[in-house]
This record gives sequence, structure tokens and C-alpha cells, in this order.
Amino acid sequence: MKDGIHPNYREVLFKDMTCEFEFVTRSTIQTRDTGTFEGKEYPLVKIEVSSESHPFYTGNHKIVDTAGRVDKFRKKFGAVGSKTAIANT
Repeated sequence: MKDGIHPNYREVLFKDMTCEFEFVTRSTIQTRDTGTFEGKEYPLVKIEVSSESHPFYTGNHKIVDTAGRVDKFRKKFGAVGSKTAIANT
């Protein structure tokens, strides 16, 4: 590899700010902050969502009532301008 053209690939501490979850992985991301994890100091990257706080992984996701939205739309606008067979009935 040529010297001076590749980014610095090193261990970085990522911290989920919503649930204080921390993990270390390797990255080339640039940061000014530092943090300590298991007695060792790492460059720190603060994130908003991780696997510990994401609704899909935690099972706390909301179920969207799309059928209710469609019915509400059809009641409001009726069959005007619709090309679906359901709206014409």
C-alpha cells in the first residue's frame, strides 16, 4: 500500500446516547471526542440509534394502521379521480 493516501483505520468506541449502550469496532470515522471502555481509551462517536434502541430489534415497533388510513381517505374524497375498482363500488 502507498503511504499517506489511506485513511486511519482504527478501533473506535460507538455510544448510543438513548440507552447508554457502548461497543467498540474498527472504523475510519474522524472524531474529536474520546471515551473509555473496559479501561482503554478510544476515539468516541455518539450515535442516536443502535441495535439496542432500534424499535425493529427491540420489538417495540408500532404497527401502522394503513387500512384505516385508506378508508378515511376514501370517505373524504370518495371515487373522484380514483382508478381502483374498490373506489367505484
